[in-house]
Amino acid sequence: MTGLYEPLFRHVLFPAYESGLRRRKTLAYLREYEQSQWRTPEEIEALQWQKLKGLVRHCWEQVPYYRELWPTLGISSPDDIASPADYARLPVLTKPEIRANFDKFIAPAYRDGLLYKTTGGSTGEPLRFGYTRESYERRLSIMWRGYSWAGARLGQRTLYLWGTPVGAQKRKDRMYHAAFNRYMLNAFEMTEERMAEYADAVDRFRPETIVSYVAPIVKLAEWLIANGRRIHRPQRILGAAETLHESQRKIIEQAFGCPAYNTYGCREFMLIAAECEHRGGLHVNADHLKVELGDSADVGPRDVIVSDLHNYGMPLLRYANGDLATAGARTCACGRGLPLLASVDGRKLDALRTPDGRFVPGEYIVYAFLYATGIKRYQVVQKRLDAFEIRIVRDKDFEPSTVDLVRRELLKVVGDSVALDFQFVDEIPLTQTGKLRVTISELA
Repeated sequence: MTGLYEPLFRHVLFPAYESGLRRRKTLAYLREYEQSQWRTPEEIEALQWQKLKGLVRHCWEQVPYYRELWPTLGISSPDDIASPADYARLPVLTKPEIRANFDKFIAPAYRDGLLYKTTGGSTGEPLRFGYTRESYERRLSIMWRGYSWAGARLGQRTLYLWGTPVGAQKRKDRMYHAAFNRYMLNAFEMTEERMAEYADAVDRFRPETIVSYVAPIVKLAEWLIANGRRIHRPQRILGAAETLHESQRKIIEQAFGCPAYNTYGCREFMLIAAECEHRGGLHVNADHLKVELGDSADVGPRDVIVSDLHNYGMPLLRYANGDLATAGARTCACGRGLPLLASVDGRKLDALRTPDGRFVPGEYIVYAFLYATGIKRYQVVQKRLDAFEIRIVRDKDFEPSTVDLVRRELLKVVGDSVALDFQFVDEIPLTQTGKLRVTISELA
């Protein structure tokens, strides 16, 4: 039955749910992107510029922020942005600028239908942003296309070692995941003592694909190797939320006996790039996003600058998400015309620890701050096993109750074993590569 369910889900159940019941165009967009990925690099560049020109004109006509800003730059009509080189000269957009002008980024005609999310991301600067239903459906289709490059498909038996909500999942959620043929393991509850439980869960579910934050899957792999534990062998493992370094890839592949793949995304845009079967770099979704790498006098990591070509509700043009990446080769042996990143270099989310042996992935800190308002930046530093220093740069609308909210979220995972020392600071220093790390572990 396992082998029959995947095609049944992909060709019958999911279309009936997504296209019929939900009336979403996700599958139509997926078919569109599955075709466009095989165009030549030149054709993809032309397609991207065609989409970008339409977005620029829309921003000029309907988005107050750009309508006010561009004339001060000498732009008197959208036709003045006549080439990708002209577009690349527009100012880079930052999180403080978006927060200061939030309403002006929203196109009035789209306001009532906007969806919203909040992100802290790997930079530790909370940001609320809006996006359209079309943009969301396209993001889903891009995610499925990117995962398929590694062989992961809709309806395939998939285990997620992920940031599931703290506490028991609701029955409705369990039924939803079961329909998708997937099983959720809470990465935030992983401890040294419970590693065998996580290994047992993999053996019971017998997934074809594992999708996981990088730090927890590496911790599990290290435990499997150290304990000589043989485990069900999936066909592939996809790392997410943090960069999968080559040393970590080797550990995962040794423990699980299957290839591990790197993916790259952020909450603002979902999947930005992913590895294909050749694993010679990460293909950028250039038929969906405009991804630029910032100026640099040297070859190496540069700022990642992203524009969503389909978010007409709250367009973020040339948005710097705080990550660094290195450009890759122009072409890949797979034949896709999508450009490559050699690596994503700037995401540093250290795993924190508790005295009773639990691992707290840096990604959990981001979750704990998701709904914390009035904060410019934050960082959690661990110098002792029994204490976290939580550094906060307050914004003008900061409320003391925010500290209680964050404390409650952290206590759900660390309990009483760790002292939480909240410190208000004027600034949080950047790393030598220009990043603000959400978590820093100074433990040996």
